[in-house]
Amino acid sequence: MNQSILFSDDAQWNEETQTVLFSAQQMGNLIQCGVTTSWLESESGEQIINDSDALRIFEEYRFDVEEQAEALIEDEEFNASGEIIIN
Repeated sequence: MNQSILFSDDAQWNEETQTVLFSAQQMGNLIQCGVTTSWLESESGEQIINDSDALRIFEEYRFDVEEQAEALIEDEEFNASGEIIIN
C-alpha cells in the first residue's frame, strides 16, 4: 500500500447517490471518495437492502475498496467534482 495515501475511518452512507462515502488524504490534500452499492454487491455477492448492509459490506471489503481508490487516485481518475468514485 502506498503510504502517501491515507484513508480515514469516516465511512458514511449517502442515500441520494446510493454510495458509501469516505475520505483519503494525499500529500495534505483531502480527497472525497465513494463506492457504489452496485460495486459492493458485485464484489460481495450480497444484495444491499439498507444503509446498515452497505456499511457492513464496506467494512468487510475495506481493503479492496481502499486498494481500488488508491489506484484511481494515482491514475488521477477524478470526476468533475474532484472526487474518486468506484462503480
